[in-house]
This record gives sequence, structure tokens and C-alpha cells, in this order.
Amino acid sequence: MVKKQKAETEKSVKIKSEGKKEHKKPETSEKHSEKKIVQPEVNIGLVGHVDHGKTTLTERMTGQWTDTHSEELKRGITIRLGYANTNIYKIKGKGEPECWTTKPEKDAEFTRAVSFVDAPGHESLMATMLAGATIMDGALLLISAKEECPQPQTKEHVVALEIMGIKNIIVVQNKIDLVTEEQAMKNYEQIKEFLKNTPYKDAPIVPVSAQKNVNVDALLDAIQKHIPTPKRDSTKEPLMLVARSFDINKPGSKINNLTGGILGGALIQGEFKINEDIEIKPGRKLEKHGKTIFEPLHTKIVGLKTGKDGIETAKPGGSIGVMTTLDPSIVKSDQLTGSLVGLRGKLPPTWYKLTLEPHLLQRVVGAKEEVVVHPIIRLEPLMLNVNSAATVGIVEDVSKKGVKCTLKLPVCAEIGSKVSISRRVENRFRLIGYGIIKGE
Repeated sequence: MVKKQKAETEKSVKIKSEGKKEHKKPETSEKHSEKKIVQPEVNIGLVGHVDHGKTTLTERMTGQWTDTHSEELKRGITIRLGYANTNIYKIKGKGEPECWTTKPEKDAEFTRAVSFVDAPGHESLMATMLAGATIMDGALLLISAKEECPQPQTKEHVVALEIMGIKNIIVVQNKIDLVTEEQAMKNYEQIKEFLKNTPYKDAPIVPVSAQKNVNVDALLDAIQKHIPTPKRDSTKEPLMLVARSFDINKPGSKINNLTGGILGGALIQGEFKINEDIEIKPGRKLEKHGKTIFEPLHTKIVGLKTGKDGIETAKPGGSIGVMTTLDPSIVKSDQLTGSLVGLRGKLPPTWYKLTLEPHLLQRVVGAKEEVVVHPIIRLEPLMLNVNSAATVGIVEDVSKKGVKCTLKLPVCAEIGSKVSISRRVENRFRLIGYGIIKGE
């Protein structure tokens, strides 16, 4: 593995020293130039410390820049979850090793479509990363070759992937164009040392330069080999996790031309079809008789999309967009993020209080210094992530029966669901373990 790493590093250093080369435009035939519209069958997350190149790599593999929010463009970091789809093609007649591309080149055979989920790496946005992890089938862990490994959020994201049950990861050693061969090899050894006591000790490590578009084909090869498409059950009742919700109408649009609200996320089971009636829980916040309650929303599916392409039926797998008849004001600015969507009357209960069976780590993850995880105490606030929802729970009671929390925002979830638990440490919520929902 070290020899292979060295060979790839030498290749990247040579490319860097020769300067940027002109890339020959791939040949396309009429047969392959048409885009194949297929719903992605797998969700692959891009995670890691802030500014390690997740968004740039996503753009290299998909041609789409996922940072589109004004604050993201201004600050140069990912704030919300970003999505981008691409098709992976196998180039025929190249022999071994197999060659892959995301371009429909001549003599390229379509293999599968994938969705990439670009998660934020900043420490203050851990809740968003955890929400994204719930829809990931595998992950690319980006580690910058020019920084010491591990960085704080690198550690936190690895623990989060383990807690969320993500088994298949690929380590992407990025920015190899900015270091010498010796520095790249030192960083490689740091990565191996960091992962040796984790479930990912045998994860492949692929050196790349996302900025220079170096070794992306090798990364596609690793994705094909190490992140398989999981088995899905499309016969179950449909259940969708909402990771984004938004209004696409431009200011000043006429009422007759308005488009209903859109839900973005992933089906984890079942199928959705156009014209089906659906329910969204917890739903919309209302004030009744001096109390704040959440009322389920009911709407109709008027369209389904994968990326920018329309589809007739949405299946479990990659990210989708569900176009509805909802008032756009209800969905704008991700107001329905964290909701569950299904057929009317088929969704799990909405919880205003939760009793959790806690499983705590020994050390706080992501803190600058080693901090022991002390037992949960009464009245402390905890950040809880379940499905794609994030909420704060105030601990009401701690006993042998579990930890009982009153939630600031209700969540919709099945009994037995896994909930990640974070505690405020050094003015940030830090991951300290997970809990299993036992009921109210």
C-alpha cells in the first residue's frame, strides 16, 4: 500500500512540476453524448475538517458547485448540505486496472448513478453534518496533505460516521499538489496511525489534487470497489428523510405562476409516485390555546426530480426533490428540514419528550484538549440528532429507566431509533455518544 501511495505521490509531484497541461476534450458519439437520466442509487457523503477541499472535489466529480448560499460564497465554507449527482462510466478496452470517468465518452459504458452529499466541516455546524450522515450509504473522508492529521473535526467526523453506522469509507488525501513527496508520505503515515484503532483501519487511501484534477479517476475506481449499492426494499411503506426544503419562486412572481414548495432528501424505503397524497411530520408550528404545537402537513406530489431531471417514480437511494402543492412560505429557508414524509397515517409518532438509553464515549470528540465524558445530569441541555432532525433536549430526569428529555423542537421517529448526543463544551456542542429511543 505504501509503495502504491508513493507511486501516486511521485506522479502528482511530476504533474505539479511540469505545470498545468492542456486537457484534450474527450470524444463523444451521438449515442453517448445524450445524458442518461437515472435516479442515483447510492448517497456518498463528503466529510472532514473545514477547508480540506470537499466542495472542490464535488465539483470535479459532478461539474456542480454545491456552495450556492450567499453566506457560503462570501465566507468560502459550506454551511448547508449540498447535493450533486453524477453518472459513472467504465471505459472499455483499457484492460487492468479498470478506468472510470464521469463523462459520457466514446466507448464508455454506463455503470451507475450516484449522489454526493457535501457536508460542512466547521465545528459550529456539526448538527448539519450529523443530519446529512443519516442519508449517507458511504463516505469520502477528506484529509489535507498539507496539515497535521488528525485535525479536530476530522476526529469528530470519524466518530460520527461510526455512531451513524456508516461502514464503507474512502480516505481522500487531498491537496497533494501543495506538498513535497516526503511531506505527503509523512501525512499518509499519520492517517494510518490515526485510523488504526477505528473500524476504518483498512479503508483505502487515495491521494488526489481536487484543484488540479489529479487522480480523480483512481478515486472513482475506489468508489466502485468499496462503496457498493446497498439492498433496498421498495415494497415497504415509503419513508423520506427531509434534508432541505425550499422555495424556488423569484421575488415578484405572479400568483398564477407560483410553484409549490419543494422537499429535498432521500427515500430510505418504499417508492413515491406523482399525484400521491403525502403527510409531513412534525409539520407546521402553531399556537393554540396558549401552547405551541406542531400540526402534520398534508399535500400532493406534483413532480419528482433527480437533480434537474424529472422522473415518474422515486425509489430508495440517492437524493431526490419532491415538488408539492405546499405554500412556498412553509418550506422556505429549510423550515421543514428534519421532517419525515410518507403516506397519510403511515408515519411514526411525533415526540415532544424522549426517553433515551444512553451510550456515552470515554472522551469528548472535537475538543482542543482531552475532556472526559461525565455522566449526563439533570437540567443540562443536549443537542440531539435523529434521522435528519436536530433539536435541543433539556434533561428532565436521569434514572435506570434512561435519560428523559423535554425537546425544544419535536421530532418524528420510531422507537428504537438511534439518536446522536452532543454536550456543550468550550462554547460548542461536542459529540459525546448516542442514545436509543425507548419512548416518552
